[in-house]
Amino acid sequence: MIDRRLLLVHAHPDDETIGTGATMAKYAAEGAQVTLVTCTLGEEGEIIPPELADLGAELGPYRIGELDAACAALGVTDHRFLGGAGRWRDSGMMGVASNKDPRCFWRADVDEAAAALVEVIKEVRPQVIVTYDRIGFYGHPDHIKANRVAWRAFQMVQDTPLEVAKFYHTAVAKSVMKRATEDMSEVAFQAAESVLGVADDEITTEIDARPYLAAKFAALRAHATQVSVHEPWFALSNNIGQEAYGVEHYILWSGVRGPAGVGAPVEAGGIGEPYDREVCLFAGIGHQ
Repeated sequence: MIDRRLLLVHAHPDDETIGTGATMAKYAAEGAQVTLVTCTLGEEGEIIPPELADLGAELGPYRIGELDAACAALGVTDHRFLGGAGRWRDSGMMGVASNKDPRCFWRADVDEAAAALVEVIKEVRPQVIVTYDRIGFYGHPDHIKANRVAWRAFQMVQDTPLEVAKFYHTAVAKSVMKRATEDMSEVAFQAAESVLGVADDEITTEIDARPYLAAKFAALRAHATQVSVHEPWFALSNNIGQEAYGVEHYILWSGVRGPAGVGAPVEAGGIGEPYDREVCLFAGIGHQ
């Protein structure tokens, strides 16, 4: 068994839990080194609890504590902010005034930010990096920049002793979205499907971490300024319920695919055929 080391790059506190929380809890529980790098403090987040509405400029520092609690719930002991806490600021949604702030992550120099990530890679020596796809899943500027920075850092260490074997994008299969939104109108689903989700046969890796779903919910609750939880659902400030998944999907963007497992159709809701997928982010690296 190899000494497994996983590095995840996320934009804001709570992104790690929503998209990859069950995966992180699973690998941490199995003894892998799980390192989380968060790129901003999430200063532009919309606060849900009325009793915390007056946090104002203190929201970012407050969310550091929320992230600490979430990581503890997931069993993750190694967390860093890219370049140090507060080095880059939350950019807000695309097209808003905060995108123009010279301190925001969207305006960060990619090579400078990637160099900061390389410093983490030097220390951690991960075999696997996980971040968003090139459109940041739904177009948030900080998610897009996290992809660009992580990919640049990955490129910077290739063909060196720090070389990373595999680079993954997070993903949600369209069949999963279809099942999760089956109570929505067809028009609403078609609108969401047009911009979110990937075809099932694009998914290369399926991590079944359902035994760690309770840890994911505990971590979601830790992000109380941003997330409300009513199991099996959670909601952001828009109050639209989303199902929290214990099976999380990924696309291998660079690296050699390892042996595939049998793609479990549990999250596909019976829609389409299951695909042969890796069932471990470290598939093909050493002995599993």
